[in-house]
Amino acid sequence: MFRNLPTVTKNLLIINFLVWMGTLAAMRLGIDVNSLLGLHFFKASNFRLYQLFTYMFLHDGFYHVFCNMFAVFMFGSVMERTWGSQRFLFFYIACGLGAGITQECVQWIHYMIEFAQYQEVSLGGTIIPMSEYLNLINTVGASGAVYGILLGYGMAYPNQPLFIIPFPFPIKAKWLVTGYVVLELMMGLGGRPGDNVAHFAHLGGMLFAFLIIRYWRKNNIFF
Repeated sequence: MFRNLPTVTKNLLIINFLVWMGTLAAMRLGIDVNSLLGLHFFKASNFRLYQLFTYMFLHDGFYHVFCNMFAVFMFGSVMERTWGSQRFLFFYIACGLGAGITQECVQWIHYMIEFAQYQEVSLGGTIIPMSEYLNLINTVGASGAVYGILLGYGMAYPNQPLFIIPFPFPIKAKWLVTGYVVLELMMGLGGRPGDNVAHFAHLGGMLFAFLIIRYWRKNNIFF
């Protein structure tokens, strides 16, 4: 089955799992790869522009990388066969970049509302400088690109029935995608403490996916 995967999908799976294992190996040497290459808030001293690209190949644990890569395996292979390898790779990277940019914008809004007037912040009962706190904000994961793929699948095959746990009945792709959009928006606006999920990055990936596909359709290059 793995041999029959299209080229980009196969390489994305390999790269992401290799990077995850490399991250674990580096951690044993005292090197925090996620902190170095994860996406920091642009006002933090640890922010680097290249992190908008590197963050999407990092993951915080096996469950995180497995879920994202399973989605790439399931939906990415279909979309790569639909669009071709070059267009699919462009789409994947663009959605990941779009997700990162969206996350930065949302973090900036949150910063301006909650923290801009302070020089220090209380974290777990400890007062730390704002500059130190900003460096703790770090985003990793391919989820933005994955959610872009999911939206692309829903737009390309809207009536394709999908079986999703725990539902015992098939759900059309267009309704599944709509449900994810509503759920991510609700959870993002809810701002539940301890969630630790970049919901607006997911929505950003889907937004950029929608804009790219609309452009392709308008210019008759969707397939």
